[in-house]
Amino acid sequence: MKKASVILSSALLLGILSGCGNNANNETAATNAPAGTNAAAETAVPAATDAPATDAASEYKDGTYYGTIEADPETGWQTYTLLTVEGGKITKADWNAFNVKNAGDLKKKFSEDGKYGMKEKGGAQAEWHEQAATAEAFLIEKQDPAAITFDAEGHTDAISGVSVHVNDFVASAQAALAAGPVEAGAYKDGGYHAEGEMDAESGWKSTVDLTVANGNVVAAKFSGVNAAGDDKQQFSVDGKYGMKEKGGSQAEWHEEIAKAQDYYLQNKGVAPAIDAEGKTDAISGVTVHVGEYFTLAEKALEGAK
Repeated sequence: MKKASVILSSALLLGILSGCGNNANNETAATNAPAGTNAAAETAVPAATDAPATDAASEYKDGTYYGTIEADPETGWQTYTLLTVEGGKITKADWNAFNVKNAGDLKKKFSEDGKYGMKEKGGAQAEWHEQAATAEAFLIEKQDPAAITFDAEGHTDAISGVSVHVNDFVASAQAALAAGPVEAGAYKDGGYHAEGEMDAESGWKSTVDLTVANGNVVAAKFSGVNAAGDDKQQFSVDGKYGMKEKGGSQAEWHEEIAKAQDYYLQNKGVAPAIDAEGKTDAISGVTVHVGEYFTLAEKALEGAK
């Protein structure tokens, strides 16, 4: 009996060790989004489990659930998942992402318009939004994100036809369920754009791009475009605008406008006090004209009501 007990204990220990999973990295598929100034830190994604799906639906309260993880520092895509629970069960799942570097369209729309390009650029059998829909259907069937097991690279063998990294879907869905039901914001989800008139003196036209998820503005980009089609933020990042060199400024244009973007998001669109020249003293370190950007942001959201 003693020998049999030792053998049984060893077998149990081996079983526990074999069930441990590794953390996985975020998907870094191709994107057309240019480099920006407000990328978030790298995501920490919980490890997958090999445990079978449980009847988690019995624990769900009816309502809408929203969960997100930190943005991928390379691509700027920040994954989120929206879940709808009715009668204690998940009846709808929306796996999506917004871009903190570029704002504008959500990842599904970006993929549907052919801008993500998994088939063309990566040789995939299906585009990202198509694979996302397959993963969403699997979650609705299983009723538990833990049913989507994945390897150390974030790939899964559990869902036929899905080759993209699913670890971020699992993590954001789990975050949504852990947070509980939430109220959606006032706006329609999607990307919104507004632009001003071309300034004859500077040669730049101000532009604003916003992204709405779960009814709230989650990403903003204040920039501009010139006759050559240059993006003003990137133009400044590349050292071509030259506020420090040409104007003696303490910071470059893209650095200052990034602070205005952050102010807009943190204050939920409420504009600071703006003087007659379009400047403000309310945002530390910002000396550039920002008034038009807050006006254009209001204009952009007219289409989201």
